[in-house]
Amino acid sequence: MKGDLYINGKDAFKTWGVNMGDGFLENIYSPAPMKEVIENKSRLEDGKRVILDDRKIDERELSLTFTLAGESQADYISKYKAFVAEISAPGDITIKVPALGEEVYHVYYLRSTTFAWSIDRTFSKISIKLCEPNPCNRT
Repeated sequence: MKGDLYINGKDAFKTWGVNMGDGFLENIYSPAPMKEVIENKSRLEDGKRVILDDRKIDERELSLTFTLAGESQADYISKYKAFVAEISAPGDITIKVPALGEEVYHVYYLRSTTFAWSIDRTFSKISIKLCEPNPCNRT
């Protein structure tokens, strides 16, 4: 609905008829992984040495599902093409979900993973894979 999701500063529902789909909030809000620890195995010592100091956050890949709706086939197709152009354009995509706070997620498009279309071709569900290169940058 209006004001629930912003993509590149635009209200996704008003601009493209886009809403958050199944599992969207859970996927975008899930914690980022940690980078692997530094390890060293020596045949001169038992076990291995592990450095746990100053661990860092790693990049993460997200799978987000969106729903797109149009009032007619022509309206839907126009909104769909504009939405795909927006998310696949060069550069990063900013996503803000006011219900989750003031954080702005900086991601970039990798690929579409699934697509389903209604029989009347006025509604669809699309899942896309995105990468958040630095989960610590959410301003």
